[in-house]
Amino acid sequence: MPLFLVYFAHFHQEFRLPELDSLSILENVPITYDASSYSPESPFFLIEVESAAQAAKLVRRGILIRFIIEYWGSGKTYDELFTLLKQTPDRWSDFMACSFKFTVDGFGRSLSQKEKVSVIESFSFMGFQGPIKMKNPDAEFFVCEEYGEPDNPLPAETPKMIWFGRLLGQGSRDLIDKFDVKKRKYLGNTTMDAELSLVMANQALARDSALVYDPFVGTGSFLLTCSHFGAYSMGSDIDGRQIRGTAGFRLGVNGISANLAQYGLADRVLDTVVFDICRNPWRDGPMFDAIVTDPPYGVRAGAKRLGRKSGVDPERSLRVVDGVENHRRSDYLPPTEPYEMSDVISDLLSFAAEKLVVGGRLVYWLPTVAGEYDPKDLPVHPVLRVVANSEQPFGGWSRRLVTMEKIASLEGRATAELPEHAPAHKNFRDRYFSKFEALSLNS
Repeated sequence: MPLFLVYFAHFHQEFRLPELDSLSILENVPITYDASSYSPESPFFLIEVESAAQAAKLVRRGILIRFIIEYWGSGKTYDELFTLLKQTPDRWSDFMACSFKFTVDGFGRSLSQKEKVSVIESFSFMGFQGPIKMKNPDAEFFVCEEYGEPDNPLPAETPKMIWFGRLLGQGSRDLIDKFDVKKRKYLGNTTMDAELSLVMANQALARDSALVYDPFVGTGSFLLTCSHFGAYSMGSDIDGRQIRGTAGFRLGVNGISANLAQYGLADRVLDTVVFDICRNPWRDGPMFDAIVTDPPYGVRAGAKRLGRKSGVDPERSLRVVDGVENHRRSDYLPPTEPYEMSDVISDLLSFAAEKLVVGGRLVYWLPTVAGEYDPKDLPVHPVLRVVANSEQPFGGWSRRLVTMEKIASLEGRATAELPEHAPAHKNFRDRYFSKFEALSLNS
């Protein structure tokens, strides 16, 4: 199959290939590539796709992809590149008379306009005769000089690689600006940033007619991004104040509904409801195509479940206040107790194994202590297969975006299988606020 060059955005490098694989499934475009050739230091990656039309289709909703280019050649010098290009002059014949333009870019070094013009003129041997058209040309040729990491204060004087080809399409990075949390009418201190929220929607295979659920919906970021891609979504939370927008001074007064109206997605979000996911009211059996969530792990808001802390009067909710039993008042909040992170993840996997359809995906964030994480920390389940596990570091800790796929129907009441050792996310909240000092992980 022909080769195509993916030009990734230079962000979230561990997330790029998992998203690319998800796009292949979403767009029904088979791809092949050599994973060992991928480098997080480079935004360029060669893949095989059946045709140029399929390649353009592949990336159209990509968030971590800038462009896809029909690969014509590469070299460490222009002489090396030109020697390679001159071996396939038949490739140029279809573009001799059409309108065209050249785009010249630099990765790791900014090129002056004079340098760009010089590069364009050096391709004159190709002999294109059509008119130059800067907007909507019939063909756009792409040249990029790769110098290395863009934050290097002393970039190399010569490129480490020069890439050339025909530009075919681009991703949807404009959506990052559209869903920028700074532009939303309603947000909270746990609202997920737009870029990663959109990546998660792709990882979840959110698409037309899919049903996506967030069991820790908070301020509803994933409802927006998944529904933007055509899915029907719904969410729940133990704290209805987050949903309604009455949970604190940083939140708005119209809740999630304000954002749905802002983005015109009210007809795609079926509902948001209030209950404890540990005591959920859903019917038995599979119903969701994807579960996408960011469980509260205690950095900004701790996880809670229904219950009473030790020492709390169990009769408190039954007291009569102003002639009304306390638990029947409209402003009554049921008692809750802390929900330990490892228990949250274990219960989440068991829930997903039952409620996902076969082929459905669970996409969730897992916090972990840097330096202590082991792949065996992840609880597993007989009917869930790990598809991707990507890290976002924050210094002393990191969070991992874990994607799992349901591969078989659930037999009986099989639950998540926990690691024999204490995982690096055990007691995460306590360890975070103690600056990751050694604590008893078995408490």
